Amino acid sequence: MTLKIGEQWFDFARIDDDITLIWEPHVDPFIRCNIWHVRGRERDMMVDSGLGIASLKEAARHLLEKRLTAVATHSHYDHIGGFHEFEERIAHRCEERELADPENFASLKSADLGDPVVNAIRARGYELPEALVTAVPHEGYDIADYRVEPSPATRLVDEGDVVDLGDRVFKVLHLPGHSPGSMGLWEEASGTLFSGDAIYDGPLLDMLPESDIPRYVETMKRLKELPVAVVHAGHEPSFGRERLRDLAEAYLRQRA
Repeated sequence: MTLKIGEQWFDFARIDDDITLIWEPHVDPFIRCNIWHVRGRERDMMVDSGLGIASLKEAARHLLEKRLTAVATHSHYDHIGGFHEFEERIAHRCEERELADPENFASLKSADLGDPVVNAIRARGYELPEALVTAVPHEGYDIADYRVEPSPATRLVDEGDVVDLGDRVFKVLHLPGHSPGSMGLWEEASGTLFSGDAIYDGPLLDMLPESDIPRYVETMKRLKELPVAVVHAGHEPSFGRERLRDLAEAYLRQRA
């Protein structure tokens, strides 16, 4: 399989004065993670880090003017590939083992994910091409050699802990179901939620090996009542409170 060289691996979009969306345009939508850079007065925050195919830290150097805390909303490979590049790394304690010693499914070739994972993904309506990227970052890059680097968390958090940027404070919400340690970052003052893969505007995955449907149902009941103004999710476009309620209620009806 011959893939073109993607000369610019990351794209950037300024959402507002503080928030920048970063994504990998040459990655299949199924594993194309939304990466969020949030400016703070005293420190910045990076929510998730993509696949790690190319250096996120190098590509985003124009944004990295302050001390930065990287946060992993969960430990699936499309969200933690670049996590090891940052010195300060926050994750939920239930994701500790996978971050330190990645053993979960991780590949840029759909056939390598294994039948249980592929079947669960296709059952939710995703089409998986043979290669999950449409380009490579440089000549000689072999997608068969893709690996996730170990990135042990330097701070483990749980429900109610906070990430304080100085002028912005985000509370950790434990939102299990998609994975045991899935979490959101909730800023009550602005109504902003970074939800990871707990909820996004697309087919939700709750049949992966470590997923837990009963816990996901409880997460959806909780999210449905959260007074959000905007949700910046792990995939797909951002959305508001009405759409959040619609998505949560649709999931609850499906799993009733």
